[in-house]
Amino acid sequence: MSQVSETALLQALQAVVDPHTGQDFVTTKQLKNLRIGSGGELAFDVELAYPAASQHDALRAQLVAAARGVAGVANVSVGLSTKIIAHAVQRGVQLLPGVKNIVAVASGKGGVGKSTTAANLALALAAEGATVGLLDADIYGPSVPTMMGVSGSPESLDGKLMEPKLAHGVQVNSIGFLVADDQAMIWRGPMATNALEQLLRQTRWQELDYLVIDMPPGTGDIQLTLSQRVPVTGAVIVTTPQDIALIDAKKGLKMFEKVGVPILGVVENMAVHVCSNCGHAEHIFGADGGKKMAEQYGIDYLGGLPLALAIREQADAGAPTVVAAPDSEIAGLYKALARRVAVKIAKQAKDYSAKFPTISISKNT
Repeated sequence: MSQVSETALLQALQAVVDPHTGQDFVTTKQLKNLRIGSGGELAFDVELAYPAASQHDALRAQLVAAARGVAGVANVSVGLSTKIIAHAVQRGVQLLPGVKNIVAVASGKGGVGKSTTAANLALALAAEGATVGLLDADIYGPSVPTMMGVSGSPESLDGKLMEPKLAHGVQVNSIGFLVADDQAMIWRGPMATNALEQLLRQTRWQELDYLVIDMPPGTGDIQLTLSQRVPVTGAVIVTTPQDIALIDAKKGLKMFEKVGVPILGVVENMAVHVCSNCGHAEHIFGADGGKKMAEQYGIDYLGGLPLALAIREQADAGAPTVVAAPDSEIAGLYKALARRVAVKIAKQAKDYSAKFPTISISKNT
């Protein structure tokens, strides 16, 4: 059997394009550890910068097919792995210990399904292979404990830091774990902001690739302060297609722009309702409002999610759609959303703060 040409092999593999980034794995140097055996045995690894476990089989099949098209190749072994790194945040804000990237899920107004989207986004990132946390930042109306099916006060192993709850493989913390269900949080802005910062910084997050923060609705003091103090890698804006929701969503977008937080894109929630009895599709809140907003501001449209009874029922039952019906069409939409968010983050500038030297000045006496 003739020796396999490495040049021909790399040219063939270069024809396989990552559908999520539009780039090949050879040019981007994601193809590693290429090993060519004397009997036409071939092995190599591909390292993705974003989680996509559900896509590995299809991607592996494409790479194997491309390699087998090269003369002399017999058996092909492809290893797929994911390496998620920390990316840059606002200037002057330090990263959190144990957290590589923070994704703020925000909306200009309440009632657009922001918390449901945040919970399913976190679960979808975890389902795709990432280590994920979810922080409920809605001090006045915490809903994540109910949606994730967890309750009870958080534990502390050292008397200083809270241990996050574990729900469906996601690390979770919320003010809802610290107060009774029927207790109203009658706090002014500074108190609420301080409480939220404590939740964020005094939780022992454990080596998270992504921490998803379910932001409180609006663009007031709490939201602005958090956007300035919390090291946010990027923000996802959730809106419905309705004009009233879009007006407030645009304000949220502008707030993040002013404090230097990249906008990862817009999610259009409740985009269409499909009748469970007859299958009739109806745009109850209007059509394509989120898509038009994305075009207007030159940002990514991350996708549309339906207004579906199952989404509400599953969240109320403490098992959001991604874990309650992982193979459903709607779960597939959430996973596609998660991959788009992760790919967008992967394209951003890396965080180099850990490489900077620490300079200390001492005065000789």
